[in-house]
Amino acid sequence: MAFFQNLWAELVSEFTATFITEQRYLLFLNGLKTTLTVAFAAAALGVVLGFIIAYIRTTHDQTGHLRILNALCKLYLTVIRGTPTMIQLLIMYFIIFGSVKIDKVPVAILAFGINSGAYVAEIFRSGIMSIPPGQMEAARSLGLNYTQATWKIILPQAVKNVLPALGNEVIVLLKETSISGYIALQDLTKAGDIVRSRTYSAFFPYISVALMYLVLVLFLEKLLSYMEGRLARSDR
Repeated sequence: MAFFQNLWAELVSEFTATFITEQRYLLFLNGLKTTLTVAFAAAALGVVLGFIIAYIRTTHDQTGHLRILNALCKLYLTVIRGTPTMIQLLIMYFIIFGSVKIDKVPVAILAFGINSGAYVAEIFRSGIMSIPPGQMEAARSLGLNYTQATWKIILPQAVKNVLPALGNEVIVLLKETSISGYIALQDLTKAGDIVRSRTYSAFFPYISVALMYLVLVLFLEKLLSYMEGRLARSDR
């Protein structure tokens, strides 16, 4: 009985030191806010960038047009997908913006957004290419040009097909933002590290951060499942 009492007292003490003392819970809240800001802004940038690249590549594949833009897109995909995200973040902050005084949040959003765009581009491209060619041919036979057929016929179906993969990419991106501390950005992971350095205990700060990420991921998975269900019912 004494063992459990001592264990409980130690847990209470660590909880107090991690969250209550010096209002350290504010570090976690501010870190969480930064993490969500970077993750969702980068996801939005990645979706826009990825869609543009996917459109250029599929247009080239199907019509042979936009050769130069397609070559640039392929170079972008090769470089971004072939180098670590952390290195891209460090290059963005210390080299590209090294001589400029700039807030770290936009730098992180730009770095993660550019990285995510490369993967989103392939997701969109695979979704567009999964639509049977006969649908494009039928649309063209009805008088629609290539652009009109793509926007009105192909893309609405492609978006439904790629929604699960896009949701997974957002989840991966959310977890990837945990490396933002390498540019001294105080995200959720960095907040846990700061608290650890002040309490000299790693258990509660890091377990708390892990649980926060887990809750966020579970929420996103639930939201994604709900959206998939709505889309499935709309097809009936």
